[in-house]
Amino acid sequence: MELREMTSHQDWEDEIEETKDESSPKTCCDKIHETISSWMLPTDQRDRYLEKANCLPPPIFIISISIAELSVFIYYAVHVPQKQWITLGNDFWENPLIFQPDKRKEAWRFISYMLVHAGVQHIIGNLILQLILGIPLELVHKGHRIGLVYLAGVIAGSLASSVFDPQVSLVGASGGVYALIGGYLMNVIVNFQDMAPLFGIFRILVVIIIVGTDMGFALFRRYISHEATQKVSFVAHFAGGLAGMSIGYTVFSCFDKNLVKDPRFWICIAAYFAFVIFAVFFNIFFNPVH
Repeated sequence: MELREMTSHQDWEDEIEETKDESSPKTCCDKIHETISSWMLPTDQRDRYLEKANCLPPPIFIISISIAELSVFIYYAVHVPQKQWITLGNDFWENPLIFQPDKRKEAWRFISYMLVHAGVQHIIGNLILQLILGIPLELVHKGHRIGLVYLAGVIAGSLASSVFDPQVSLVGASGGVYALIGGYLMNVIVNFQDMAPLFGIFRILVVIIIVGTDMGFALFRRYISHEATQKVSFVAHFAGGLAGMSIGYTVFSCFDKNLVKDPRFWICIAAYFAFVIFAVFFNIFFNPVH
């Protein structure tokens, strides 16, 4: 009898503790993750995400890369003498970070160009996009996965530009930003029914409007504008978007799974490296700029 009473008493205490846990007020971090999960994940994955969600580590990658890009812009806009800083002048184009077609042997330029922006409008647009989208994505998928997608877009952007627009310089983080956009957009489209159709349509329309506006400005600067500044390639936008729609989609659709065990990931990686190898050989043997 005593043992039975003790057991029932213990069960009653456990029930009280569970009730307290369920009725405990949600923290600010909990509310943030609930909002993020509704934007970033299909319905059937949100509960699994919220069980493990926390604000640690913070979105270190996307914040760090944004600070680095802003710091480089401020350096060339303020410290290095410029006639104006809305659109940086000729001195700006001599820095060692920009991808220049006649300096493609300096291999770091294929990545470092992402740190350099040609004007206020250029950097503000990229920073807003990558922070608004990148921070929630990184909270869900963590920095190493966001970094993989972002850098895949950056490298794809410079290599594609060197192949399809080989006589034009390249600046800006658009390749990485469009990789994030491409991966997110593909997840919304593929999981459309699970991500609230009406809300899903709104998200797709917002992305299309933003991308369309940005691409319109890029095409205008490349082919229509007659300003004295050097022409800048827009091909990185397309290449970054494609990298995001392949590698990015695979990464973002497996937030709680091991990527190494997903055959889609290896198919995308194989296709990506095939393109990289082709672009490297093109730059070595066939590039028209000498």
